[in-house]
Amino acid sequence: MNFNKKLAVAVSGAVLLMAGQFALADSTTDIVDALVSKGVLTEEEGKLISKGHETKKKAEGTVGFNNGFKINSGDGKSNFSVNGRIQADYRYFDTKETVANAAPTGANNADTFDIRRAYLGVKGTFRNWVNFEATVDAAGTSAYVKYYWLETAFSDKFKVRFGQFKPGFGLEQLTSSRFIDMTERDWAASLAPGVNKGIMIHGVPTAGITYALTVSNGSVGTYISDSGQKAIEGSNNGDGKQISGRLTANIAELMGNKEAIMHIGGSYASDNDAPTSAVGALDFRTNARGTGFFGTSVRSATAMFTTPDITRYGLEGIGSYGPVKLQAEYAKMDLSEGTGHADADVKAYYVNLSWLVTGETYASAYKNGLMDRLTPKNNFTGLDSSGLGAIELGLRYSKFDASGFISGTDYVANASSDNVDSYTAGIKWITDPNTRFMLNYVYTDFNKYIVGNSAGAAVAGTSAFNNEKAINFRAQFDF
Repeated sequence: MNFNKKLAVAVSGAVLLMAGQFALADSTTDIVDALVSKGVLTEEEGKLISKGHETKKKAEGTVGFNNGFKINSGDGKSNFSVNGRIQADYRYFDTKETVANAAPTGANNADTFDIRRAYLGVKGTFRNWVNFEATVDAAGTSAYVKYYWLETAFSDKFKVRFGQFKPGFGLEQLTSSRFIDMTERDWAASLAPGVNKGIMIHGVPTAGITYALTVSNGSVGTYISDSGQKAIEGSNNGDGKQISGRLTANIAELMGNKEAIMHIGGSYASDNDAPTSAVGALDFRTNARGTGFFGTSVRSATAMFTTPDITRYGLEGIGSYGPVKLQAEYAKMDLSEGTGHADADVKAYYVNLSWLVTGETYASAYKNGLMDRLTPKNNFTGLDSSGLGAIELGLRYSKFDASGFISGTDYVANASSDNVDSYTAGIKWITDPNTRFMLNYVYTDFNKYIVGNSAGAAVAGTSAFNNEKAINFRAQFDF
């Protein structure tokens, strides 16, 4: 090799090795190929330079996008990602079929644009066994930290999580809001414990089986989901902790069938002597996030469950083959007090049928006992795109039953209904793995005339109505 060629090789190698510092890594192969084709480098020399560049790149780690902006260490044992989601909604309500043919007034039934969720967070893994997450929700009037936890992952079979997170209970409650079937979760999900502070052991002992066992603070101020996310125990009076657990099995996965889902699961939670404030509440709105049709928060403290024992049960199932999925869930919450108050319970269930018209398979989006991200066969990238994305049609029937509560004692009789049916039809357009648009029509039958649209509270000037019709639209992006 003459001096000039040696100099060309040295300079070329130095330039290519430095290219990684200036985000030129993707063009490395093209540059090397060009130098080889012009005879400046031999094929062996080109391979040597490329190998040196790749070795340096690996040692330094990588920065990229994979459903989140992610930094990976060179040894592959640590990573750090920035993630977020935005759900921009529009809700329209028609509740004018009333006794006096007048629409109810109030914020719950307002036709409105809304930022349903606006999350930004960080998560990652350190040295292959310490996981962490901290996520802020900025959608409300004031931002707050929704999730913050630290986890020691001894293996996929056994992990221990500390902090604020969702305990293992329920299917739709644990499924990310990014991937649920309709714009809003069903009432069955509201009966789950939701976000709370505590400790959880969980894992996947073998492919197709998952488990989770959690000890948490339990109900604080209200009994339904997410009651403990912004509060800690307020006193040592009624200081029982909540214990919850979930076990699932995907029989299809156990049998090695990658085209189907045959998921069954069960959940249980016990929260004894739950501490509450003076307005320990059970408030429910329609599945369109509209009328508050049942609530106990307006009753006096002496007429409510103040330190009840709460027991929750959940059953869940998914049956899917190819582009068709049937999902169902049942949940029950028992409250008992024994101090001049009868025991009562709330039951809810739903059945949801979905069809991916464009032919994607639901099994490809199933992961460790939950539905996860769906990737279209062909992404839609604009009006000149050759891909259509994924299109899904869905139908859901939901039932709410609180007939165990005493009318006029536990809730205001003319402002609440303890027996409600809901019917939802939806269409979903998933343009790419990170972007989707959803349109739902929701019809709710209260099976009686009720007054008011704030859970359990009568609203002055509002006529009684017996149903709600709603249209929900959502534009969503997550990373």
